[in-house]
Amino acid sequence: MDYQTVAAGACGRIGEAAEQFLVEGEPYSIGRYGNGHINDTFLLCTKAPGQEGRRGRYILQRMNTHVFADPEGLMKNISGVTAYLREQIQKSGGDADRETLTLVKTRQGQDYYVDSLGSWWRMYLFITDATGYDVAENQEDFYQSGKAFGHFQRLLDQYPVEKLVETIPDFHNTPKRLEALSRAARADVKGRAKGVERELAFVMDRREEISKVMDALRQGEIPYRVTHNDTKLNNVLLDDHTRRALCVIDLDTVMPGTAVFDFGDSIRFGANTAAEDELDLAKVSLSLPLFKAYTQGFLEGCANRLTDGEIRMLPWGAKLMTLECGMRFLTDYLEGDRYFRIHRPEHNLDRARVQFALAADMERKWDGMKGLAEGL
Repeated sequence: MDYQTVAAGACGRIGEAAEQFLVEGEPYSIGRYGNGHINDTFLLCTKAPGQEGRRGRYILQRMNTHVFADPEGLMKNISGVTAYLREQIQKSGGDADRETLTLVKTRQGQDYYVDSLGSWWRMYLFITDATGYDVAENQEDFYQSGKAFGHFQRLLDQYPVEKLVETIPDFHNTPKRLEALSRAARADVKGRAKGVERELAFVMDRREEISKVMDALRQGEIPYRVTHNDTKLNNVLLDDHTRRALCVIDLDTVMPGTAVFDFGDSIRFGANTAAEDELDLAKVSLSLPLFKAYTQGFLEGCANRLTDGEIRMLPWGAKLMTLECGMRFLTDYLEGDRYFRIHRPEHNLDRARVQFALAADMERKWDGMKGLAEGL
């Protein structure tokens, strides 16, 4: 098989890139892998000459340099964090090849390769017998994802945050998200602002709360930490045999931030009883049982690394990440749907309404959220 031509339609020089990395055995197949929307991801399979039963598998990715404008800084982040994680895992007797991502070096000893078209590539060892799930099949899955992201915080508790670059500047800067929404509403380039007055009013009624976590960070009430910033369930691999959390993946947005927002984004995504673009808002609510399961897992994984201030602010992380996501959807709708992929004319508006409905339900269940966060 000519492995260089298997992944038809791939951007960049996939065959050229694949040959630059130090893999074991001879490559014999390559094809698209997973359902990610940012990077182009491929599974490269190799075989050892004369050893038909031995196979090697690697993840090859073409990095999206439009989303990540500083790919060199991004790779420096990933290289430093994964090396540190590997050291911590080995110290505790774990299997570092399965419990963290492992970069494969190029023939020149680099962590990435830039092909003749200017595309940036990287390669990871493939983690076998593990699966990422888009939706939790039960509370235990959500608990395990919380434990994984909490454990991620614990392992990186002493990592020097100042060494990290912001791969997407102001990614979770909620006041700036509010400023962007306000600008979009004033500009009204698509003439849509009049139709979303209720949604805009919902946000503006809460504008005094929008900066609560960022203010706490700036004032030193909670610490800056190494954060993942995309803490969805499908960024945790669960062991196929034990169904326990194994590895946190997709480290492109690892940068300085707050554990409060990492926690909150997981709740926003995973404890909603409805789909992210549900049209029937009566179906949208916060599941307190799922909130409890994730919170328990997260706190156990952190193993007392969080401060009392951070724990008190966990519900705020959930609410503000929900509001932020709604603001981002609404901003994109007002600007003509330039960022998020849509499948119907008001798709981004529908998404924004779901987030605002979820935030409203969090307000109704606020005492329950606080009690669970502070009482576990």
